[in-house]
Amino acid sequence: MELTGQRAKCLALLLLTAVGVHGVFVEPPQAVTSLRSLAESETRLPCHYQVEQGEKVVQVTWLKELPDGSKDQIITAHFVDGHTEFGRYSGRVRFESKSPTENSALLIPSTEESDEGSYTCHISTFPNGNFERHIKLTVWILPISSLEPVDLVEGQSFRVVASCRAVGRPPPRLSWDTDLPGQSQNRTKEGGSVSSYYSLHPLRSMNGKKLDCLVWHPSLEQPRRISNRLVVQYPPDATISAATGNWYTGLEKAELMCSSRGYPEPQNITWTRRGGALPEKTSVVGGKLVFGRPLRLNDSGVYECAVKNKVGVGKTEYTLTVTGNSPIDNQLLIIIGASAGALVMFLVIVVLLVNRHHRHKNKKLEMELSEKTEEINSLSRQASFRRLNSVSTDPRVQSEDYALLRVDSRMKNSQMSLERPIYKGSQSTLGGKWGPPGGVELDELGRPVVWHDGRESLRGAEMDGEREERRRRVESYLKSSNMSLKSSHQPFHSVYQDSGLPSSLVPVKAQQDDGVGPRDPDLGHLQEGDSPQSVAEGHEDDEDSSSYQLSEALTNHFYYSNGLLRPRPHSNAILLHPRGQII
Repeated sequence: MELTGQRAKCLALLLLTAVGVHGVFVEPPQAVTSLRSLAESETRLPCHYQVEQGEKVVQVTWLKELPDGSKDQIITAHFVDGHTEFGRYSGRVRFESKSPTENSALLIPSTEESDEGSYTCHISTFPNGNFERHIKLTVWILPISSLEPVDLVEGQSFRVVASCRAVGRPPPRLSWDTDLPGQSQNRTKEGGSVSSYYSLHPLRSMNGKKLDCLVWHPSLEQPRRISNRLVVQYPPDATISAATGNWYTGLEKAELMCSSRGYPEPQNITWTRRGGALPEKTSVVGGKLVFGRPLRLNDSGVYECAVKNKVGVGKTEYTLTVTGNSPIDNQLLIIIGASAGALVMFLVIVVLLVNRHHRHKNKKLEMELSEKTEEINSLSRQASFRRLNSVSTDPRVQSEDYALLRVDSRMKNSQMSLERPIYKGSQSTLGGKWGPPGGVELDELGRPVVWHDGRESLRGAEMDGEREERRRRVESYLKSSNMSLKSSHQPFHSVYQDSGLPSSLVPVKAQQDDGVGPRDPDLGHLQEGDSPQSVAEGHEDDEDSSSYQLSEALTNHFYYSNGLLRPRPHSNAILLHPRGQII
């Protein structure tokens, strides 16, 4: 009994092991799979079971679940009996592989909308039993679309100008691609049918404009476009043009051209003349009114062109005026007028250019005159500078100060000559005789005069007056000096004041204060018992001797140059500035 129990346990374990080891589904790997297919296209339902060692697929069966929950058998394949198709699926389905037990995929060559549903692939194996895969199939229908244009006429009211329709599964979506100012309206019906309507107010400017319908569907990578052009019919517009506007008698090959613009294109063109028939020998060629002869005066009038299409009629008028003047005469008048105008313009330009030239020339002359004036002024200033430099040779002293110092030095020398001893029997060269003794011309100081050529000769005449003035001043000075000798009781300061010289030119000794030493150095030599009057009388007796001493002093310390009395340079000379400063 125990041995029998152990054998039963081992058999059960082997059975469990055999049941636990079985094959797998290669595709689809999931137990439930969803697929999508298009109507009228081939649909593949995958089913592939991979067996294990010792396992064998005995039978494959495809089933479809009906709406009531039952299942309808489609096709069966047995590893010995082969495959069998059932019911309405016979001839519409088949296995993908010639060995259905190895690859059990099912093919539907032409899918219909009714093929949508849930399918089951049932695999029977030995010894592992049965295995299944469920596939849910969705069938899409590509949209079928159409567009219906509407013929429009200008002037109509707001209306539908195009309608677009489409049918599909799932229902498609419609839209419009246009620049026209209109409105669209969409409608959906049962069975996946969709419609869209586009409305606007038709105008002639909209004729030929784009109005495309776009169909959108999940089965399409991009929207389907239905191209369309809006058609708006309108009556023609007529216009008359001419090759020339100068109509004159004798003009040949004259013609008028009538053109029109309308939709549809007008074909009927009619020419008429207001108030009568067309002139003789005129013909209508296409849209032209051609005169087969030269123009005459009586060809003048109002011509009318009428253009017609199925929508309406367009008319226009042209007034033809024939003149007797030849265009050659008119051209001649135009040429003469243009020539006269050009001549006037040329004269105006010449006058402007000449005026501009004269203004430029006058301006140039003014500039040259200004430059010359400036140059003359510069030369005059330079000459003045040279003249001043020629008068004053000492760069340390200005000309005015130099003249004052020259007079001060002369006064000092005059005083010194008076202090020297008086020699009897001397003759003065300034005794009031200014003539040239012995035939030799002498200057104011009794020196021979040497006349130089060049600038001295040129300025001699100008300096005569100055010499005469200086001579009078020297004579006045000498007389004052002699008078000072006669009046010993009068100080030198008053004598020089009487001479007419400024206080700055009075010698230093003459300006000393009465409390500081004697005013006259000769008064210090008075003997006891002598009176100033006797001394003055002695001085009066020696007037000629003192004049000689003064002349000698002036000769030793001054020289005459360029009509001026200049001090002689001396190493020990002391120059006194007119303001009392020592230089």
